[in-house]
Amino acid sequence: MNYEKKKVLVVGMARSGVAAAQLLRACGADVTVNDSKSEAELGSQLKPLEGLQMERRFGCGAMELLDGMDCLVISPGIPDTAPFVVRAKEMGIYVIGELELAAQLSRGTLTAVSGTNGKTTTVSLLGEIFANSGRVTHVVGNIGYPFSLASLVSKPEDVIVCEVSSFQMETADTFHPHVALLTNITEDHLNRHGTMEVYTALKMRMFSNQTPEDYAVFNADDPGLNGLSRQVRSKVLKFSRKKEVREGAFVRDGQIMIRLDGTERRVCRADEIYIPGPHNLENALGAVCVAAAMKVPVPVIRHSLKTFRGVEHRIERVRELNGITYINDSKGTNVDSTIKAVQTMTDPTVIILGGYDKHTSFDPLSREIVNSPMIRKAVLIGETAGLIKTSLNRAGFHETENAQSLGDAVNKARASAGKGWNVLLSPACASFDMFKDYEERGRVFKEIVNELE
Repeated sequence: MNYEKKKVLVVGMARSGVAAAQLLRACGADVTVNDSKSEAELGSQLKPLEGLQMERRFGCGAMELLDGMDCLVISPGIPDTAPFVVRAKEMGIYVIGELELAAQLSRGTLTAVSGTNGKTTTVSLLGEIFANSGRVTHVVGNIGYPFSLASLVSKPEDVIVCEVSSFQMETADTFHPHVALLTNITEDHLNRHGTMEVYTALKMRMFSNQTPEDYAVFNADDPGLNGLSRQVRSKVLKFSRKKEVREGAFVRDGQIMIRLDGTERRVCRADEIYIPGPHNLENALGAVCVAAAMKVPVPVIRHSLKTFRGVEHRIERVRELNGITYINDSKGTNVDSTIKAVQTMTDPTVIILGGYDKHTSFDPLSREIVNSPMIRKAVLIGETAGLIKTSLNRAGFHETENAQSLGDAVNKARASAGKGWNVLLSPACASFDMFKDYEERGRVFKEIVNELE
């Protein structure tokens, strides 16, 4: 779409909204930016907009700004059911999100990763693989770097690796990745989407504009993806750490193999992957499929798997003090993600759980903790502390203690841990009851741990 001289309202001045406004001005649009917070409250977030000509309407709702607009761009945090969004559609205003806007205006080959868990690690690994292959690579989207900023500078020969959330798919109509990967689907964000059927359908929208010239990659080990590959028109690749697949990546006799167009090649030993845990083997296998579909040479893939050190806030070793290892898994924002962290522990562990309530069941995690020989105690924080305690007790796990803050939780976990133990922050919840996001929660945890004497 050509946005030159179009009147566009951008609502939500977090990173993605600010970036969308920058991109639209670069395209010649007549931009109005809006946020319910005041300019003083937004503070330094608005710095990138300094010197750009646009109307600024802060500290007010968006409903009163809709008249005369050609397009409305909303941030991922705004549901498409918000009253002003519904009204805009009724008025015939074109409504999209920042991801859709950026995809329309970007250049380069687009690859995308979605799923409940594993997205950030997989896109980060893919970014390293493509960069190691010599391509200029932009890692964007839900990972924290807005796609719109990459669209300002991307070139046709570049590679774009985009982390896609279900929130972003609510407002994506023409989004069309050449290769798209779905890592897994488990219960999450039901406070927004309502049902698993809606949540799954939003994840599948990532494939809706693909053609037979494109690739769709699915996790063959995840029961939540059963049958979904039959819904796509693109070439299907699958990956599995448990069985061989017809086309895609799998493990045979401890070796990672890639089979594409009937040709089979060995990548490396599974135990040569630097990042630990069975979930990271799955992430690596998915990345191998995407990289192979993008014709990255196997030696480059092999080197990248051996050297990629993971992402911040995902099973990140912070420090060892007095024989206790402190691990930051603040990105464990849902039950399935924390289950994977629990499965990675190889030493006795005190786990810190709890946070914002997304209306999901903690029972699968409680069963995993009961069956784990390594989880010895749970310290509970946040608004879900009571729910998690009830679930753990019902499963037969009673070694719990409540804490009033993250600092209090670290001190109580430290007091309960012995030499050779871990203290693991993996909350199984979002952070919004206590922190701005999981990144802030992870940074605070690391600050607390690094200040321990």
